[in-house]
Amino acid sequence: MMQTQTPIPFMDRSNALAIPTPLDMPTQLPESSSFQPRNSASIPSGSAPSDPNELRITGLGGGSPQWTIVILLTFLTLIPSILICMTPFARLLIVFHFLRQALGLQTTPSNQTLIGLSVIMTFFLMQPIGVTIYNDSVVPLQEGKITALDAVAKAGIPMRQFMSHYVREKDVALFLEMAKEPRPSSIDDVSFRVLLPAYILSELKAGFQIGAVLFLPFLVVDMVVASITTSVGMMQLPPVVISTPLKLLLFLMVDGWHLLIGALMRSFN
Repeated sequence: MMQTQTPIPFMDRSNALAIPTPLDMPTQLPESSSFQPRNSASIPSGSAPSDPNELRITGLGGGSPQWTIVILLTFLTLIPSILICMTPFARLLIVFHFLRQALGLQTTPSNQTLIGLSVIMTFFLMQPIGVTIYNDSVVPLQEGKITALDAVAKAGIPMRQFMSHYVREKDVALFLEMAKEPRPSSIDDVSFRVLLPAYILSELKAGFQIGAVLFLPFLVVDMVVASITTSVGMMQLPPVVISTPLKLLLFLMVDGWHLLIGALMRSFN
């Protein structure tokens, strides 16, 4: 049985809807409409938008940022030397190490604990001098009233006064002779080239003096324990096994940390 196909009616193109093609669209915007970016009012004309995460370093006292970075990096590298040679840190650390050896303890307190305690005590002693340096040199430098070299010179005045108070005349005379500099009329005329090594030498001597005095009572305990153990015939028993607990008990009974820290702080009064 043969099927008949229904013919598709012919669509009159004149009556069809006109669908625009991309080629028929206008390529230019009308003159009445203008394109404006979003939030265009917040972007100033003639300048690039600023990044909120941008890091900008301004120079101290109106100087260039490059020299500011150089000065800050140099100061960071000199912090350990400044901490050791221009503060009481060396004396405090030496005394604490002597105390540990006198008690017969090898690793208690640890080196990190002793260094941290010395740093805290140094900050406590140097805090008034740090405030003076900040007010006399850092604040005027930030306000642009003085230059960086003037700020360094002003910061050296309080440090000179502090070191001159604890330096020994004998040590100053030694380095004056070695430097072949004329004898100054007062300690304020001594140059930093002479004052710095004289001060650290005086601090080493003071630290060893305090440590030697600190050793004496514990040395007496060691001698008494050693003589007793020898007299009773306990030759195989090391005296340290008995003397160490006795020294710790003596140190705790007299509140040794309180007495030691108080004496050290008063030595810088």
